[in-house]
Amino acid sequence: MTQYQKPLPEPSSLTQPFWDGVKQHKLLVQKCSSCSKLRHTPKPLCPHCLSQEFTWAPLSGQGQLYSYTVMHRSPAPSFDGDLPYVVALVELKEGIRMISNLVHCPLDKVRVGMPVKVVYEDVTKEASIFKFAPA
Repeated sequence: MTQYQKPLPEPSSLTQPFWDGVKQHKLLVQKCSSCSKLRHTPKPLCPHCLSQEFTWAPLSGQGQLYSYTVMHRSPAPSFDGDLPYVVALVELKEGIRMISNLVHCPLDKVRVGMPVKVVYEDVTKEASIFKFAPA
């Protein structure tokens, strides 16, 4: 594995289970133990009922492209080789929205509403990241 040059996740005690799931190639989100609503990003309280009790629930990883933008300028030199690339807002079939990159899709084929699925990239021995690709 070549040395990864881009920023890596910096999990907190609240987000560590999410990133542990990504490392295991699973998308996990908090599920309120009181009202059963799913939430992402992780929060200490349910925004619906204010319960502090939750479990971690797996998501399907399947959804659709809700919105996107194409990056033509990189935020840092380590992203220069990726230009142009798609930053995607994906709505998963469970209703959760997540932001990441859309990969393995020519720019002229990117469309709002297109079906997508999660893919994983093991970027170091300790860290993995998630992206989305056409389903």
